[in-house]
Amino acid sequence: MAASDQAALRAHLLAGQVIPAHPLALTANRTLDERRQRALTRYYMDAGAGGVAVGVHTTQFAIRRPEHGLHRPVLELAADTARAWPRASASPFILVAGAIGDTRQAVAEAGVAASLGYDMVLLGLGALPHASDAELIAHCRAVAEVLPVFGFYLQPAVGGRVLGYDFWRAFAEIERVWAIKIAPFNRYQTLDVVRAVSDSGRVDIALYTGNDDSILPDLLTPFSFADGAPAYHVVGGLLGQWAVWTHSAVSLLDRVRASRGGPLSSAWLDESVHLTDANGAIFDARHAFAGCIPGIHEVLRRQGLLAGTWCLDPDECLSPGQAEEITRVSAAYPGLTDDAFVAEHLDVWLG
Repeated sequence: MAASDQAALRAHLLAGQVIPAHPLALTANRTLDERRQRALTRYYMDAGAGGVAVGVHTTQFAIRRPEHGLHRPVLELAADTARAWPRASASPFILVAGAIGDTRQAVAEAGVAASLGYDMVLLGLGALPHASDAELIAHCRAVAEVLPVFGFYLQPAVGGRVLGYDFWRAFAEIERVWAIKIAPFNRYQTLDVVRAVSDSGRVDIALYTGNDDSILPDLLTPFSFADGAPAYHVVGGLLGQWAVWTHSAVSLLDRVRASRGGPLSSAWLDESVHLTDANGAIFDARHAFAGCIPGIHEVLRRQGLLAGTWCLDPDECLSPGQAEEITRVSAAYPGLTDDAFVAEHLDVWLG
């Protein structure tokens, strides 16, 4: 990557973007639905997202299994679609590839992503539950030699592991760490990450929320860890929640940016409740997130972007009462949805 391109990409990240975690479009036979997979990428681009993350939890980790053989095809399809689809904006569209597993696997997956033109790796550490901090840092450094790293604190409920302040402080010393997705769904652990980056003195690491249950508190909070110390901000989101209603999410982030530096209206508290309630239905918080991926699919199915809610695992489906909850929040909070935007453009994206 040329130095000028790298600088533009990092400025884009630091400005704060909506980065949806890209779902997997399947047919009823649980094979890749390429037409709808392309339509999703086009939707995110036209909605104003600043990039997409592919091969992550929302894309289903099982794409890597030999019986599916979908890891490279899904990454390649997203990259090819993004390069071919015209955008109104001249700003970068960042391609983030998920990488998981032990060091050999993660480095290999980063290599696949690099060969396909991806910009960064979102590095999950859930496969190393017993590794020491030193071992984890060595692992991260090995991957960073292949592609710049988007750190990832994934909540344990869906396969992550607890990572303390000391890990994040050392992680912030890795030169090719460009961003961190903070998604432990835990306020104390969120503070560990931000404080570690603050203590490192680095101002070139972009902080992104992945806490789908506290999106607005993350985005609106000035994080300062001593009287008079400069505040750090979570500038954007790399979120499963933003895989749906993306056009409205872009508008939301624009309003957050405009609000910084001034007094905050109490209306933000109302909006935060609405967004968290909606996420609880979509992510199936009532059943410990068992239906989080089918819940995303269900919203996209209702909009016509997906044909069904099928997952690679036949047992992964909507939980009892989840569809009714999605109906409830969709009706209660129409300002969060973007149904009209999708309806206007759907035929073009599916074309």
